This record gives sequence, structure tokens and C-alpha cells, in this order.
Amino acid sequence: MSDVLLSAREITKSFPGVKALAGVQIELRRGEIHALLGENGAGKSTLIKIITGVYQRDSGTIQFAGREIHPRSPKDAEACGISTVFQEVNLIPTLSLAENVMLGRLPRRCGIIQWRAARAQARRALARLGLDLDVSRALQSCSIALQQMVAIARALDVKCELLVLDEPTSSLDEQEVAALFTVLRKLRDDGLAILFVSHFLDQIYALTDRMTVLRNGAFVGEYATAALPRLELLGKMLGRKVEAAQAAPTASAKTAGAETPLLDARGLGRRGSVGSIHLRISAGEVVGLAGLLGSGRTETARMLFGIDPHESGELRIGGERTALRTPGEAIRRGFGFCSEDRKVEGIFPHLSVRENLVFAMQASRGPLRRIPAAEQAQLADHYIRALNIKTASAETPIRNLSGGNQQKVLLARWLAMQPKLIILDEPTRGIDVGAKEEIEKLIETLRAKGMAVLFISSELEEVVRVSGRVVVLRDRRQVGELEGDFDESRVLQMIAQPHADE
Repeated sequence: MSDVLLSAREITKSFPGVKALAGVQIELRRGEIHALLGENGAGKSTLIKIITGVYQRDSGTIQFAGREIHPRSPKDAEACGISTVFQEVNLIPTLSLAENVMLGRLPRRCGIIQWRAARAQARRALARLGLDLDVSRALQSCSIALQQMVAIARALDVKCELLVLDEPTSSLDEQEVAALFTVLRKLRDDGLAILFVSHFLDQIYALTDRMTVLRNGAFVGEYATAALPRLELLGKMLGRKVEAAQAAPTASAKTAGAETPLLDARGLGRRGSVGSIHLRISAGEVVGLAGLLGSGRTETARMLFGIDPHESGELRIGGERTALRTPGEAIRRGFGFCSEDRKVEGIFPHLSVRENLVFAMQASRGPLRRIPAAEQAQLADHYIRALNIKTASAETPIRNLSGGNQQKVLLARWLAMQPKLIILDEPTRGIDVGAKEEIEKLIETLRAKGMAVLFISSELEEVVRVSGRVVVLRDRRQVGELEGDFDESRVLQMIAQPHADE
């Protein structure tokens, strides 16, 4: 077809031990916004990096504007007419808007930068997006939304025919997203091809014309956005049929009754992160937090633990209104938090099992009140036996343990603090089936002993299996709550249900 701009066929890419892409294809047309969709690990990022020259394909062909291309770097791709704006704004905050727009291509005469010409060109680039800004102001003085616009203006200020946007709305609020979409629709109407990568289903259906779905590194299909119902899209992304369900029950009178919950979040939100979260957790209760990748699960956990404090709404702990501004305050109120990224935010790889296990307790006491060596050894031995942590000894470096046993050590770290509430963000990610079963049994044991648990997992069947109630998120806001007789289909149906204002 004459309007086809880019056609990638049978693209394969392997890394040591992993086949990232296996025969993937995508076709992008001029004057359209095309979504690239798939769950984590589907191959979206790898495909984008091949199209933009970051990675080299192992096999397959890419044709752009009727000729085959082999971009060896992002600069090669840009020379072909392909520009990319990534999720994180890769500009220099201390430089001016003009310098950022023109970075690497400032006009010169006899080796001298022509600043007047540079500023004029930057103003023209921003005006194309409907922006009239002082281009001499520093980028860091602008909001994240404006910085994103500057990045787009820079990407377009070349011979750009295809604009690749990788999660461009992840840090924007609703008004900023609406303003960005207005600009993108104008660019589309001007004939630009836009590849839009996002986990936000509402945005996909509001903005895009067609979509390509990947799963586990393979091509699933290409669809007109308006012709593919949300439940069918979820089924294609997840690899199984999602049955429609009747409206699921929400929190029962017992849950919402007079009993004072341990944690009561009312309309909790943080700009650019997550909004209007209503969450009640009582002692001896496991509440699940469900949603697709990018729905705001981890952002909610971080907000409740004081890592990213809430900016709106009200938080009550034991009936007392409070504001957790730091993780230290959360710990003092009896909260524990196991992060989804145990290697970066959890374990200290070169320290022993014992040292990792007592770390939170020692931090709570401060550097001058050292935990005696005998007490450390006793704690470590107790939890190694109680949680069946497979290690040669308490002095074994934690990096030598399997992922499942590392996760158990992190759980033991917080259990040693005897928390009232523990937040578990992806506690079973990357561990084997046996270790998953042991951790699920441990969660039930903790619940039976009166501990409150907020359980977060990308595996919906696991959330349903473990939780007594499930709060459902989509696109960084809460869309419902399930209790009683519910299953995975009910959760997916709630995720797929459009908002009343759509």
C-alpha cells in the first residue's frame, strides 16, 4: 500500500539463553498512530531498539519508505527519518530549551555557534507543537509535561517521518496527557507516522488507530483499535480466552462495617503516579492489588510505605489520621515492605544471610545500639528454620542463595520486626513453583496469626488464590473492588470495563 512507511518482517533477536523475538512483524503507515502492546517480556522494547538502531536484528527485513534499511545506531535511524522519545526524558536539565532542542546540531559559521539562529529554529520546532515558550529558560524550570514536549520537538526537528514514543505519558497527569494527545493527533493529521507504546488501555483506545500485539517474543496479530473489544485484547495479550462475567460483588457490609481497619486509605493519590485509591485492610486479612503492568500497583505500595508520600486524600492507621512521609515513619507505625526488585532494593548481595536478615531491625535501633552477636545468630537460626531457608549457614553470602531463598530472607527481615502490616510487591517473581507454594503457605500462616498483608502480583490467578479481597487498578487509578465469590475472569472483566466517562 502506498501509505505504508515501515514494514518489518520475520524479525528475530536472541540474547544468551533468551530468544527475545521470534518472527515478529509490524507495519506502520503514514498519518496514523499505531500502538505496540504486550505484557512484560513480550518483546516490545527489543523490537523498538531494533527499529531505532540500538540493537541489530539477527534475521528479517525492515523496509522504510520503500527501501530496506539497516540502522546501526540511533543516529543512523534518525538519518533514515526515525526519531524516538523514551519514557525518561534524555535531555540536559541545566541547558536552555533552545540548547536542548538543537543539541548536537547547533548552527555554526566559521566554527562559531549562531545563537540567534539556534533560538529561532528552536522556537519554530516548539511552535509546531503549539508551544510559545521562552527558549532561553532552563529545561529544569519546566514541568515534566513540558520537558516531554521539548523532547518531541527535538525529535521532530530533523527529517522525521516516524516518531516512536515509548511510554510518553508515564509521568503525566490527565490534563497533561490530554494536551499531549491533542499535539499527537495534529501530527498524525499532518501525515506523520507515530508508534505509541503504552500499558494504559484507556489511552490506547482514546488515541490510536491500529495496534500490534506481541506475546512472549512472538507476533500475535494486528488489529484496528476500534474493532477489537477490550476483553479480546486482554485475551490476546495474556494468551488465553477471557470470558465476560456479570458484575462482581464489591466489598461486603462486613468488610465496610464498624470495625476499625488497621489501614484506611481514602482517595489517596500522588500527581503523575497514581490517583484516588480507596483501600481498607484489617488485621488478619490478605488484600490483593491487581492490575496489568503499568496499572499503578507498585506506585500504590510505595505511597503507602512513605517512599513517595501521598499528595491528596486521607490516610488513617488504627483510626488515627496520619501522613507517612518517610519509610522510617511507616516502619515505626508497624509497616514492612518487600520491594518487587529484590536485587536492587532488597538484598545486600555481599553480606551474609544473617546480616541481611537483621538489617531492618538494626536500622530501626540506630548505629549506637548494636544488636548483640548472640541475638543476631539466634534470630537468623530461628527464621532459617521457620521459613525453611536453604542455606549452608547463616554466614553464607546471600548472593549464593536461589531467588526463592533470597525472597524468604527478605520476608524474615520484616517478620523479625513483628509488623502489623506487610506489603509484598511481587514476592514470587522469578522463583520456582515449589518456592512459590511455600511463600503462599507462609502468607496464610501470617494472616492466621493476625498480620495484615497487602499482596501484589502480576499473576492474576495468584492474587485470586491468596487474597480474601482484591482491589483492581487500571491506568493508575482504582476501578473496583472484589470480595466473596470471584475469580480471575471477574478481575479481567473489571480491568476491561471502560470508565463511565469514556
